[in-house]
Amino acid sequence: QVQLVESGGGLVQAGGSLRLSCAASGRTLGTYGMGWFRQAPGKEREFVGLISCSGASTSYADAVQGRFTISRDNAKNTVYLQMNSLKPEDTAVYYCAAARRCFGPTVPRDFASWGQGTQVTVSS
Repeated sequence: QVQLVESGGGLVQAGGSLRLSCAASGRTLGTYGMGWFRQAPGKEREFVGLISCSGASTSYADAVQGRFTISRDNAKNTVYLQMNSLKPEDTAVYYCAAARRCFGPTVPRDFASWGQGTQVTVSS
């Protein structure tokens, strides 16, 4: 099973940017579709976006479409989440997760491995 570790979270002002990284170990990341989720206090974990095994395809939640971009470097076993034009409502713990399929899944139960999460706080 692949182990995942997120980094890059922090405090940023509204309108700012952050880039999260998700480093994998244990198995080759290129065989997994990779997703990003987030969870705010008192709310359910929600889908942010997904990138296919090869990186050729991505999908995003409506709330982040046009502002967030997922990319991956399979040679470095790392996936990235570039977040621009951040809003206070983007404040949450962000998780990366490895999917059992290359593309398609958007619900937590379809993801086999999870990182520990990284906090993103956007101030107004």
